[in-house]
Amino acid sequence: MSNTNSVLTAEARERVGKGSARELRRNGMVPAVIYGDKQPPVSISISRNEITKLIFGGGFMTTTFNVEVGKDKYMVLPKDYQLDPVRDFVMHVDFLRISEKSIVTVAVPVHFINDDTCPGIKKGGVLNIVRHEVEFHCPANAIPDSITVDLGSAQLGDSIHISSVDLPKNVTPVITDRDFTIATIAAPAGLKSDDEEAPEADEVEATAQSDDDNSDEN
Repeated sequence: MSNTNSVLTAEARERVGKGSARELRRNGMVPAVIYGDKQPPVSISISRNEITKLIFGGGFMTTTFNVEVGKDKYMVLPKDYQLDPVRDFVMHVDFLRISEKSIVTVAVPVHFINDDTCPGIKKGGVLNIVRHEVEFHCPANAIPDSITVDLGSAQLGDSIHISSVDLPKNVTPVITDRDFTIATIAAPAGLKSDDEEAPEADEVEATAQSDDDNSDEN
């Protein structure tokens, strides 16, 4: 499960706007905002070094934080961040204000295990990942770091659907109208070609047999 006790220190922002944001970035800070829960938004700034390490360290979007702004504390979940398109600097971060009872929607990474013992892959099949992430509704205090797909018994040509994945308690997919595919074990190109050519060979043989029969009759 995600880390629900991560502490993030921030400073209140009295001024907002492009000029203020540029000044913050020049001083090694990143502008951010806390919103939601039917309360007024709170404009803050965060250390660029700290937030950069958190974002690029992995799991940032599924981790809840206790943001400390002076004497005030906010339990939040990251909802979005913007990077400079050229230099990949963090430009802005959006946080959603939550509580321990909140139900949130998050995109959770998919991890695959036992690919080394997968029968389909051993036969030359290729793991075709349809979804690297899946969106779920889940409690804010129990966000999974990832979901695990076991390939230990997957055969050549199999499709792995969400229904075959063991999900944590109270974690449900956002998509509910179909049993969507997460991955497939696709046949290699060479095997596909052989399979496609086989019927044609059968047809040739059948045609030849038919010609022989007609010749006998004549």
